[in-house]
Order: sequence, then C-alpha cells, then structure tokens
Amino acid sequence: MENAILLISCPDRKGITASIANFIYKNNGNIEHADQHIDKETHTFFMRVEWALKGFKIPKDKIYSKFMPLIRKYSMKCQLHFTNYVPNMAVFVSQYTHCLYDLLIRTKEGQLNCNIPIIISNHSSARKIAKDFSVDFFETPIQKDNRLTQEKKQLSLLKKYNIDFIALARYMRILSPAFIKSFRNKIINIHHSFLPAFAGSSPYKKAYKKGVKIIGATSHYVTEKLDQGPIIEQDTIRINHRDSLDDIITKGQDLERTVLSRAVKWHIERKILVYNNKTVIFD
Repeated sequence: MENAILLISCPDRKGITASIANFIYKNNGNIEHADQHIDKETHTFFMRVEWALKGFKIPKDKIYSKFMPLIRKYSMKCQLHFTNYVPNMAVFVSQYTHCLYDLLIRTKEGQLNCNIPIIISNHSSARKIAKDFSVDFFETPIQKDNRLTQEKKQLSLLKKYNIDFIALARYMRILSPAFIKSFRNKIINIHHSFLPAFAGSSPYKKAYKKGVKIIGATSHYVTEKLDQGPIIEQDTIRINHRDSLDDIITKGQDLERTVLSRAVKWHIERKILVYNNKTVIFD
C-alpha cells in the first residue's frame, strides 16, 4: 500500500497541526505516522506526517496544489514524497571498502529501500566488489589538475543513471562547490571521527596519540565547508589503554558502517529536515 509523506517547516503559530490533520481527514486520509518539533529559539515548527493513499480523494499529482492554501496561510516550506518511489543511490568510494560492502549487503537484503545502480571510485579497489554485486563501476582517478574535469564525468554518469542521492562511503576526495550545489542536501558523508573533535585527516591516529577513552563516527550532509555540514547521526564506543591503533581502527570502522547506514536509511524514509546547518530527525 502506498503512503504520502509531507515534510513541513514554518514559523510556529496556533492551528498548524489541526489544519494539516483536517486536510487529510476531510479528504478521507488515514494518518499512520506523525511527529513534530518546535524550535523555541527560532520559533520554527517542524512536522513529518504520513498517511495512507488508499481511498484518499485527491489524486497523487494534485495533492500539492490542493495543499497550497495551507502552504500560503502558514508560510510553509514543504516536501511531498510517496513511499512507492524507490530512489537510486550512487556510492562513491576510495580504497577503504567496509562501508561500501555494508551498504550493498543491506540493500540486497532489503534493509535499505533503494537501488544502487552505480559505484564511482578514484581507485580500482572496488571494481571486483561492484562486479560481485552486479553494479556498474566507473573509475575516475582524481589529481590536483583534473578534479573539475573528472567531476563533469561523474555528474554526467549520475544524470545518466537517474541518481537521487549519493553516499560517500569513505570517499577521500573533496568535492567542488559546483558539484555540491548539484546535490544540495543529497550527499551523505561518513567521517571517521566524532565531529567536531579530531576533524581532518588521520583522526584515529590523533585519538590514539591523545589517549582518548571514547572514539566515534559522524554522518553528515556535505557542504562547501569541509566536515561542517548538517549532522545526521553520530555514535561512540569506549576504548582503553590495551587497544592498539589497529584495534581502534577496527572498532571505528564498525561504527562507520552503522552510522552511515542509519543516515542513509533515514534519508530514504524522508525522516530528515535540514535547517540552519542542523537537522531534525523524525521518529
């Protein structure tokens, strides 16, 4: 059964929830999930509401236009999605392939409701993995003097394969502002550190030298500012003086897999709203 999902943000005022619920009710819709949040500092209202389309009086292609009076009344920013649509995700990867394997397996087992039609890498390491999973693979080596040229090739491939969003599964290259603009809030990165601590390269080595007792991983949307995008998910694990650097890396990579997969899952399920370089994650 297909459902509709509305993601809403607007200035907070009385009557918003009632108006939305009434719109769905009077058109014979049945609300199956609803979650809302108010940012008291900015007086901003956020909501995710999902309802069954079976018996709903308004055709799918007319829902947004029929909802427009409420959009205007409450100065809403809205996204309308449908659960029957299965998005296409491209995976970018370099030489570390643990997160790539995890995404491919979760997708194959139905844990992630998306397609992975293409893997793009600046190395050849993942070519065999792509073949094993019957996914098209493209190697685009990137140097200082060819980044923009290679990115044009990548964007062309993404268009050809009708890609909806991108997962950077330990893709160790900085994307240009033009590339990021083409997929605003649609590029999900996994950073092998609990941001903002130990940002940049070799965070596990920095953590090891510092003697920390907790390490973490962070998944975020990519913006023009390196590792400063809206954070989607984070997690940590305890370590101690008995852990070698290899032990820390292994534990960290386990975190990376789970944190990235959660972020991807929530993106697919339309449970994320971005505002002020932060995110609201709905239940």
